[in-house]
Amino acid sequence: MTRTLPLPDFTHERVEVITGRRSGLFITVALHSSVLGSALGGARLWTYPHWSDALGDALRLSAAMTLKNAAAGLDAGGGKSVIALPAGVTLDAERRRAAFLDLGDAVESLHGLYRTAEDVGSTTEDMLTVSERTEHVVGLPDAVGGSGEPAGPTSLGVYESLRATLERVAGTSDVAGRRITISGLGQVGSRLAVRLSAEGALLTITDVNPAKRDLALDLDAQWCLPGEEHLIAADVFVPAGIGGLLTDEVIDALDAKAVCGPANNPLAARSGADRLAARGILYAPDFVVNAGGVIYLDLEAKHIGSRSEIMERVGAIGDTVRRVFDEAESRGVTPLEAAEGLAAERLSRGLREPSLA
Repeated sequence: MTRTLPLPDFTHERVEVITGRRSGLFITVALHSSVLGSALGGARLWTYPHWSDALGDALRLSAAMTLKNAAAGLDAGGGKSVIALPAGVTLDAERRRAAFLDLGDAVESLHGLYRTAEDVGSTTEDMLTVSERTEHVVGLPDAVGGSGEPAGPTSLGVYESLRATLERVAGTSDVAGRRITISGLGQVGSRLAVRLSAEGALLTITDVNPAKRDLALDLDAQWCLPGEEHLIAADVFVPAGIGGLLTDEVIDALDAKAVCGPANNPLAARSGADRLAARGILYAPDFVVNAGGVIYLDLEAKHIGSRSEIMERVGAIGDTVRRVFDEAESRGVTPLEAAEGLAAERLSRGLREPSLA
């Protein structure tokens, strides 16, 4: 369940909040910015304690998408959609289809200012349902000519970011023999764990779903109980689940040299970046690290480059992380502030310049 967090400041262009006429579920589409073009951000299906928590999540995630897309050099703004499940509710196939048809109507109401895609809790098949109500959706299944699941590109970007982070804290990008803790074993976290294990990393992994323990056995990785993973000594701590994990209490107890992972908004508060820095823990900003999927989806949808060229660009996220670390060091600021500066520079130019190479 998502942690209850205060609503963030409202800086959005537009927010649609509906009760789905078919599903009866709370659905929100948050358009944070279209300065760089039609916003792109996924559709999250998740359980929340209250509708206001779902709204707050959409506001935070859409603002992060503005930073992510800008820092990645995309001609795309930031947005996000959320379908909220009440506690204890599980969707059958009929109601799930109804929910994503409702989402399609909500997306269509923004007349192309926002494009949706799969995200936590949703799938490419769900996006196919959305496409029955709007054309403003990307990441449809391969079987119908879509770009398919973006978790692979996301995990590649995280992997290259992790290597760049290791260079700073260990003097080498080689993951062999490095202690890495992964918190969250969804599509991206699981892919990353498999790759790191194959390259000789010493893994500790965990997930709120106890069935994921089977992966630990398959990879000969250490399994720990959720909520205790930050206490285990690591070179890099990888938050790969739902946001807000890095509270002040967790940061103060965190036994790691660096944090680098795909979770959106892993810091419970922005001040967490300063708290990490004060402890000498290097932080690779999430919206830079996890941009592989959105780069892939946006460029595929716009037919910019071949798939191999797009994946090469995804792999270059590691160089962006290095640039952020260099900028932070030269300016004497946190990597988060440096990354936000990179995004702000891109946003200030608007559409006057083409996408970054």
